[in-house]
Amino acid sequence: MDHARSFGTAADRYDRYRPAYAPAAIVWALGEGTPPLRVADLGAGTGILSRQLRNLGHDVVAVEPDELMRARLVEASPGITALAGTAEGIPLRGSSVDAVVAGQSHHWFDPERAHPEIARVLRPGGVFAVLRNDADPATPWTVRFAEIIDGAGADGESEVDFGESFGPMARAEFGNELSMKVDDLVGLATTRSPYLVATEAERTDLVAAVRRLVADAGLAGRFTMRYLTRVHRAKVR
Repeated sequence: MDHARSFGTAADRYDRYRPAYAPAAIVWALGEGTPPLRVADLGAGTGILSRQLRNLGHDVVAVEPDELMRARLVEASPGITALAGTAEGIPLRGSSVDAVVAGQSHHWFDPERAHPEIARVLRPGGVFAVLRNDADPATPWTVRFAEIIDGAGADGESEVDFGESFGPMARAEFGNELSMKVDDLVGLATTRSPYLVATEAERTDLVAAVRRLVADAGLAGRFTMRYLTRVHRAKVR
């Protein structure tokens, strides 16, 4: 199964368990004090980031290639336009949006094709921003959780380059806390692509590893999952 297209089979769980982004990170990504913008959300999934943008007053166009993910987005996100498309083929006119965002999806893009396409749809001075929730290294068990569900070294800040279509890169990170229970943590693990493309035996082993982590970390009742929402942004040239 194509990892990038594996999420649709878990669209309901994805929408329920995946974390939202730190609100301050979204404000910073688009610029402090900006008026309502027309924003394209690429690889929008089930609309988690799209709904946050809408709730901040922006006009959002969600672009998502997976039919099942897009169906969940439409169901859960009234008032948001949802289009079939990819970062490499955005179904929008040139210079038609003020900002483009990608939440937890930029690593799936083909940068040589996607970045010029993103620049095409942006109005002059428009911003492209990538947001990602990573484990907070100040809480070791969250780092171990990321290693279990995605592999060692999969989490943490990575190099991001938007190419020559964009100006200088700015970076920032914001604390982001999610209140959850043990079953929520297990549910979150089942929304990651390594689980979704795994065999039944591999899935059983992964869930068992998460439950061992829960026991080792002494997690019980309701607890806090700490993330860092990391943002990279740049203006189109």
